[in-house]
Amino acid sequence: MIKTEVITDKQKRMARYAKAMGHPIRLYVLERLATQSCCYSGDLTDILPIAKSTLSQHLKELKEAGLIQGEIEAPKIKYCINKENWKEVQILFKEFLHL
Repeated sequence: MIKTEVITDKQKRMARYAKAMGHPIRLYVLERLATQSCCYSGDLTDILPIAKSTLSQHLKELKEAGLIQGEIEAPKIKYCINKENWKEVQILFKEFLHL
């Protein structure tokens, strides 16, 4: 007997996004980037009460999930919301919450 896949690709994408958003610092970063065009990692370091290395880990998690994108402008990195994936997050969660 062939088992039908119970977990959909849509659910997997939602879970990945949710995991990446599962920390208050990451939510702060996403809120900040969603309300402005871009932000430099150094600016975030000045605002947030965490070490640069910790911020880097949070940014890495958001980037790997596809929620943000980074562009190196030596010596800084400029981060922006990945608009395509951000729109998908909004759609997926809106649909899910209205089940």
